[in-house]
Amino acid sequence: MLAPVTAPSLAALPGIAHGFFTRLGGVSTGIYDALNCGAGSSDDPAAVSENRRRVARHLRAHDVLTLHQIHSATAIVVDKPWAVEGRPKADAMVTRTPGLAVGALSADCAPVLFADPEARVVAAAHAGWRGAVGGILEATIEAMITQGARCEAIHAAVGPTIGRDIYEVGPDFQAQVLGLDPGAEGFFHEPRPGARVHFDLPAYVADRLRRAQVAVADGTPHCTYESHQLFYSFRRSQARKEPDYGRQISAIVLT
Repeated sequence: MLAPVTAPSLAALPGIAHGFFTRLGGVSTGIYDALNCGAGSSDDPAAVSENRRRVARHLRAHDVLTLHQIHSATAIVVDKPWAVEGRPKADAMVTRTPGLAVGALSADCAPVLFADPEARVVAAAHAGWRGAVGGILEATIEAMITQGARCEAIHAAVGPTIGRDIYEVGPDFQAQVLGLDPGAEGFFHEPRPGARVHFDLPAYVADRLRRAQVAVADGTPHCTYESHQLFYSFRRSQARKEPDYGRQISAIVLT
């Protein structure tokens, strides 16, 4: 059975369905067990397709779209489905089309779902640190505005992401982030004196949303690395020296 996590700010909106889907309820096996929705993985394409069909069915959507994600600040507007192999290179999608679910794939990066319930515009964004610092969240909001949304009416929620207790980074990473956004300084911390610095990605993403002045910005408390039974994690797969990893999907649809 599929067991998506939901965000209070989005769950309360009429005419909108969403889910930060876990790895439960799919047909993939081995390291991809079970709801791997990543077409870019080396999983059996037939299993990935069935997993995605299950997500669409759960949301009562006729299609669920994902992108070829490239850690960019590119957001696109969509109004019709495409073949998985022809997916555009971008990191966020916006739609006003009922029944067309837009999704973000992740395995430590932050998936972010957006909705303006008044204008009936929804969006999904993939926000790794590079995309978040580079402006993917703001680009998504701007694309929503072109479709009639108002920033002050947008509800946004950050899904399961690698947590700050796990996300260890180096001095070059810290310098690069702070060089692009000095406002990120408060999201770096040393867990103990002399330890390597950690970065709080989900809190940083939520802060960028608040700085963009959306109506509501909330999230979920789950760490993808630590919750190994529920979520895929790139960093965990690297620590275990696994050859590949699955991707969970976070999706939203106008019903």
